[in-house]
Amino acid sequence: MTQKEALAILEAGHNVLLTGPAGSGKTFLLNQFIKYLKEKNVVVAVTASTGIAATHLGGRTIHSWAGIGIHDYLSPREIYALTKRSYLKKQFDKTSVLVIDEVSMLHAHRLDMIDAVCREFKNNGLPFGGIQVVMSGDFFQLPPISPGQDEAEFVYKAKVWPEMDLRVCYLDEQHRQNDKKMTAILKSLRQNKVDAKTVELLNSRLNQKTKTTHRPVRLFTHNADVDAINDAELQKIDGQEFTYRMSGEGEKKLVESLKKNCLVPESLILKEGALVMFVKNKFIEEKAVYVNGTTGIIVGFDESNYPIVRLRSGEEIVALPDSWTIDDEYRVLAKIIQVPLRLAWAITVHKSQGMTLEAAEIDLSRSFGYGMGYVALSRLTSLDGLYLMGINDMAYKLDPQVFAYDKELITLSEQATGDVKEKRFKKQASLLSE
Repeated sequence: MTQKEALAILEAGHNVLLTGPAGSGKTFLLNQFIKYLKEKNVVVAVTASTGIAATHLGGRTIHSWAGIGIHDYLSPREIYALTKRSYLKKQFDKTSVLVIDEVSMLHAHRLDMIDAVCREFKNNGLPFGGIQVVMSGDFFQLPPISPGQDEAEFVYKAKVWPEMDLRVCYLDEQHRQNDKKMTAILKSLRQNKVDAKTVELLNSRLNQKTKTTHRPVRLFTHNADVDAINDAELQKIDGQEFTYRMSGEGEKKLVESLKKNCLVPESLILKEGALVMFVKNKFIEEKAVYVNGTTGIIVGFDESNYPIVRLRSGEEIVALPDSWTIDDEYRVLAKIIQVPLRLAWAITVHKSQGMTLEAAEIDLSRSFGYGMGYVALSRLTSLDGLYLMGINDMAYKLDPQVFAYDKELITLSEQATGDVKEKRFKKQASLLSE
């Protein structure tokens, strides 16, 4: 399905699952839809399953928005008690559309909890109390963490799922990868058809020397490796340290949530020569100055002591403080301000999800979960940007249940595409109707 076809279905007011491969433009389309809703004065709740994903859309976690916090279960009495919280009641009264990004990492039982909360607040027996629900994510990405379970409790196993009359929008245009070899590798991984040719292509990138003026970011599967490398590399540099401390304003709990889930550190220590990564998107007149994942090297500091970053292109940019916010309709509930950089000699595969990288050294020799190899490799724009440090058999593996369900999603999306082309789909009776 094209983005234009998917947007038509979204604007018609249907409950939607927006899915497709990494780099197919899911987040871009969500932002287009959110912009459309705000222009129509339709109140939309922008949420995501994780704090990091929420910052990409300028939203908040679904757990915070729904008032469920970290609970695994809420009784009917506890759900009713939530309705006595005035700020939640006011929020639910106004909300017509709920966006949930990165649903691959949301547990099924939590989606059912959110559904129950919405029905109670809206006093409406329809799924989610009649709120239009738009979920976005790719089930080939990292799954929800389910300790002690053999199978991940994917969101499509929720009791409410078959009641939602979902339209599946499976985007298949590629906006990230720009070379046929990389596209072929990712396609073979996604289709569970890793053959000798795929392995050969990946092995050709093993232990390759980097051709860039500064070392690319390194992706590891374990946090301990990442922290040790970044600290050690910074200590190797002789020179003056510059420290940038985060500031925050707004509701205390939301500020703390932003601090915890944003990729930028509370205390950022930089030196000339440090390898860094931008952790925010910045556009001027729709042209990207940098995006979340752009890497560079600190080449100096300006008269206000802000870092000057030389990008791979040779362009130099002064990294000025930027903000991350949680918004409710047109009001900022919480804000943090920090220089939008982090040390980037290394990051985890988990935290790389959602990023676009021109080059990376990737160590998959200790991959331990389904989809880990696919997530890491799909960050890259080309095969030439891959410097593979190691890979194990687990890195090639996808969850068998996801592979089977993906075929069903493709079929459902094809049906929805046909309805759009033949104009057979009807607008829902909602605030979105003209």
